[in-house]
Amino acid sequence: MTPVQLLGADGELRPHPDWPLDVSPELCRDFYRRMRLARQLDQESLALQRQGELGLWLQSLGQEAAQVGSITAMRATDYVFPSYREHAAALCRGITPTELLIQWRGNKHSGWDPDQYRFHIYTLVLAAQLPHATGYAMGVQRDGVDEVVLTYFGDGASSEGDANEAFNWAAAADVPLLFFCQNNQWAISTPTRTQMRTPLHLRAAGFGLDAHVVDGNDVLAVHAVTSGVVQRIRSGGGPAFIEALTYRMAGHSTSDDPGRYRTDSELDSWRARDPIARLELLLEKQGWMDNAFRAEIDEECHTLAATTRSVCRELPLGDFSTLFDTVLAEPTPLLTEQRQRYREFVASFED
Repeated sequence: MTPVQLLGADGELRPHPDWPLDVSPELCRDFYRRMRLARQLDQESLALQRQGELGLWLQSLGQEAAQVGSITAMRATDYVFPSYREHAAALCRGITPTELLIQWRGNKHSGWDPDQYRFHIYTLVLAAQLPHATGYAMGVQRDGVDEVVLTYFGDGASSEGDANEAFNWAAAADVPLLFFCQNNQWAISTPTRTQMRTPLHLRAAGFGLDAHVVDGNDVLAVHAVTSGVVQRIRSGGGPAFIEALTYRMAGHSTSDDPGRYRTDSELDSWRARDPIARLELLLEKQGWMDNAFRAEIDEECHTLAATTRSVCRELPLGDFSTLFDTVLAEPTPLLTEQRQRYREFVASFED
């Protein structure tokens, strides 16, 4: 199956007969703004982690089109189950930099109310969110509400037992659920070519899911396919699967060095397909981007960067020695000793 594409890396539109989309200046400028802001947040958070302000950060660099194109095809009332790098999707749902950074700062397990944004907390355990999404979709089905559930995951998570069980259960129960796989080519240091022999969308079809594959660096194609698939699910068509072919341009996390397992030439080939750059080419060719628009976006990104730095440093660091209090119902001598050693370790960094 050839990946659906509406916008080439050269910025040229390629209308698709099966996936129509009204490509307007307003739509393209909105997508461009959302992707630029997501990348700005990503860059600032990376810098904050390197400065010791965040314990960890998992970048979404290169995957902005897959997230923005898909999340904007959903209704605000549709529930989303993310993995751990859906920062662009989170921003689109209105989640703030403060709420996004709390977890990575180490203050709480999550910084936002899932019910408020219809966006579940991040799940760091691979594929754990897929059975959760399937169960939630079963509830939606039984309640008879007009809602579609969306869950994000990566190619690495697709190899987990939880993923395959969720695919089968969702198909067998015929629930209103969209599995959205961002195939970014690498499961940490394991490439897809050694992780699997059959493309993900074909595996999904084998479970009975309505499966599709799209150029994940083409925000227009992602939006068109997601919109069409969600409409079919909402009308009672059953669960579906979209494989968005994209690329993780950074490391798996800030503790990973991708230079140890992938080549510069591979990275360069994907940089040439950068999702933001290709949309910018379209805006320029169509005359939909002028100096005023550029200045507006640059200023908004500058403001977001300053806000991200400010709110991060204002987040208080928690007292993690309390973690030892809830390991067992009654403390043991070993736990008490470990807690004391931890407190002494933390105190050693004080001025």
